[in-house]
Amino acid sequence: MPITPHDACIEPPADTRICRFIDLPKFRDLFANEELYFRRTDLFKETDPNEALPSDEYARRVLRLKRYDLYDELALNNDLAFARQVSESYFINCWQLFEGETLDMWKTYGNGVAIFSRFELLKSQLAPMLDNMLVGMVRYGEKDMTGYNLIRFLYTKQHHFEKERELRVVLSCYDPVGGTNRHYNLNKFPNREPLDDLNPLHAWVHEYKRRRIDLKALVTEVRLSPWATAEESEEVKLWVKGKNFTCPVTPSDLTNAMTPTLEELRRLGR
Repeated sequence: MPITPHDACIEPPADTRICRFIDLPKFRDLFANEELYFRRTDLFKETDPNEALPSDEYARRVLRLKRYDLYDELALNNDLAFARQVSESYFINCWQLFEGETLDMWKTYGNGVAIFSRFELLKSQLAPMLDNMLVGMVRYGEKDMTGYNLIRFLYTKQHHFEKERELRVVLSCYDPVGGTNRHYNLNKFPNREPLDDLNPLHAWVHEYKRRRIDLKALVTEVRLSPWATAEESEEVKLWVKGKNFTCPVTPSDLTNAMTPTLEELRRLGR
């Protein structure tokens, strides 16, 4: 099924270099199974409570809701909860538009390897899939956003995530008998989030999807973390060699005597 176009999904140039920072267990899984991993969107609220949602301020402005007005606040709850439940039908695979390594990206998302590719190679792997797919660059901040569109919210994040330079692949998989009223309690009060204890998702709505790819045709380089040990480096090289890949395995550009250890970096909170 071809990738679904949407005005919220702006694609980078075909030759754009992209990468994905992953830890060693995820690297082993990727090379063993040759599958892309898509995580259900609502689960990202663990690190970003506004994932796939507009800010309260934006929603109030566009929907013309008054702050502190009881009925308008309930309407806001209802709209945000609806958007959250719609996001349960979307599954995300994240890449970075690569401009250079940062210790923060390694600390937050990797400390294993970075898998490199080009946008055109990723897109060629997505095109034959049977799922409905969206692909585009994430926007940061709501300054230029207009309207009230759930796909646009899916491709918009707050400014403090801007350093991630995310390229987002979204797989759509709807629950055919699902509803969007799981946020109502027994007194019919509309909560801001679905009440999973009271109204759980159906058992067949999984936390992730996996899709088979031709990994050899996708990966152009495997780069080691600045903190990779000799044993980890050797293991990564063995995985690449065992798959008969010709892509290089390279050390991080940040590997030098002045690089702080991972423990020092975490202790500094940077």
